[in-house]
Amino acid sequence: MLQRYEHVAERLAAEIRSGALAAGERLPSERDLARRLEVGRASVREAIGALQVQGIIETRPGSGSFVAIDAGERLSSDRLPHDASPTDLLEARALIEPAVARLAAQRGRADAECECLLAAMEAAADPRDPAARAGWNESDRLFHRQIAAMTGNPVLAGLAEHVAALMDQPLWQRLRDDSIATPGRTSIQLAEHRMIYEAIVEGDPDAAALYAAQHVKRVRRYMTLD
Repeated sequence: MLQRYEHVAERLAAEIRSGALAAGERLPSERDLARRLEVGRASVREAIGALQVQGIIETRPGSGSFVAIDAGERLSSDRLPHDASPTDLLEARALIEPAVARLAAQRGRADAECECLLAAMEAAADPRDPAARAGWNESDRLFHRQIAAMTGNPVLAGLAEHVAALMDQPLWQRLRDDSIATPGRTSIQLAEHRMIYEAIVEGDPDAAALYAAQHVKRVRRYMTLD
């Protein structure tokens, strides 16, 4: 079954194929597309991101999104790749990560790998630098994977490995880059990561679960507009 954003992407692709959206034409705003297609703005953003990954749509900073000149040539198939929806991934993380943090806190121990990843995030906190953003993204996804490893439960560690792989998909990375572009957001999220880790080390399950839930909620707000 196609995700909602995939349906939106296919509708946009169909308009490009038919010429309703011509090569080089600027797309309507996310708000206007969401209203016309009767979907949420998050679905529109994910659909545009998926088409960007395929090279069908190009985004120009300060100008908006445009149909690529060679979009027609690229639209050689009827279906988009079935990558996981970032919305679905965030929904799953909201359910899983507070429980994982709670269990890790019940173990109550420090972890050298987590501390290294926190230091790496602090060193890569400048969102203006593409290399720093890439480093931030890598350290962020590995940090959450390592929290699961700290539970000592191999099933949870395996689930976290899968989630980390989904967070390495191009669409997630593109939306993540957009979400941390605003100055100060990386500092806020770094503080949240530290609070999760410190609650785990101090053996405070309630605090660890609360901070993990708050963190995923903030990530969802930064990455979506619904």
